[in-house]
Amino acid sequence: MHYETITVRRIAGALGAEIEGVDLSRVLAEETLGEIRRALLDHQVIFFHDQHLTPEQHIAFGRRFGALNIHDFVAGMAEYPEIIEVRKEPEDRVNFGGDWHTDVSYLECPALGSILYAKEVPAYGGDTLFASQYMAYETLSDGMKRMLGGLRAVHTASHIYGRRAGYFRDGGSMRVSHRAEAESETVHPVVRTHPETGRKALYVNRGFTVRFDGMTAEESAPLLSYLFEHAVRPEFTCRFRWENGSIAFWDNRCVQHYALNDYHGQRRLMHRVTINGDRPV
Repeated sequence: MHYETITVRRIAGALGAEIEGVDLSRVLAEETLGEIRRALLDHQVIFFHDQHLTPEQHIAFGRRFGALNIHDFVAGMAEYPEIIEVRKEPEDRVNFGGDWHTDVSYLECPALGSILYAKEVPAYGGDTLFASQYMAYETLSDGMKRMLGGLRAVHTASHIYGRRAGYFRDGGSMRVSHRAEAESETVHPVVRTHPETGRKALYVNRGFTVRFDGMTAEESAPLLSYLFEHAVRPEFTCRFRWENGSIAFWDNRCVQHYALNDYHGQRRLMHRVTINGDRPV
């Protein structure tokens, strides 16, 4: 793909590209913003280095792509509720996002994308993995595609943010609440057609998908387990090494991600905004 205002360099075969030649702290011209959006659609996750954003600038950049999400169960910053501080202190053992998932897929209108900005990274570790759900779908057999095309799946936040969930009850530094509202369920197609690219993507994830609609959890488990493993095969992934001032912007409609928890005893602080989807799946 040819770009006029930015430089785009692929980093892996499946997905991912680094973007150069743009300062996200500035108010971007429509042409530049359009090319960033096209790069996101082309590469599914895009990365920027050496950025220096105030919270206001981070929010402003996110809003160029849509309204921002206020998380139901994770408190945002006091003055900037749109920004979640993804924080792990040296004494913490659990990290936020430490399993394969798609952000807030339990919502009726799941997120368009997320923009994560590195404020303080450990000397080693703390990378993030991303997996293309286009490839996860496209590499399935024709028979499996036909079967999945008629299925819908139940998504819920209950086992992470519900009243009986154990996530972050060990004194971690994230401000997570466990409430009855997390017990609610939403049903989405197992195969999602991307509203902008028209490509089909697998849309189940270990973090929030619990069963197929109309089936029990026990009946659903064998096929869901296979899909969870298939969706994140190594050849579908890229791995990003963070630096202070790095930004990752991923498309939640076709990407899963996984924050590695391999830096115990070190501090990691990130700021995240999430862009709302504009329609149900």
